[in-house]
Amino acid sequence: MTGPDGKPHDGQWLGRYGENVAAAWLRAHRCHILARNFRNKRRGRRTGEVDIIAREQRLLMFVEVKTRHESSKIRPFDAVTKAKQQLIERGANDWLRRLGTRNLPWRFDVIEVYVAEGKLPRVNRVRDAF
Repeated sequence: MTGPDGKPHDGQWLGRYGENVAAAWLRAHRCHILARNFRNKRRGRRTGEVDIIAREQRLLMFVEVKTRHESSKIRPFDAVTKAKQQLIERGANDWLRRLGTRNLPWRFDVIEVYVAEGKLPRVNRVRDAF
């Protein structure tokens, strides 16, 4: 993906773009965004993170967003390693602890965003991903 100046965007830009696309897609599918880029820290170090926390009626979703170019040989979902899952789980546990309850339905989703120059992004949601 390139900017208006013809220079390629970096990975951080692509990640933010994918998260914006995913948030808009969730809203279009009647989900309410509660938080984006939720990070918890203990003693100055990052112990958990969730890209998007959303609600679909009573269901709470902790969403990891992965963005790749359409031509990528690696599926975005495959980049959600066990270590990444643990980081998301710790973030989700912190969010639930702040709510003061775990007595509500919740799950982990992954939203894959595929991009290509000059095309609208394509979104795929993997429900209950891990």
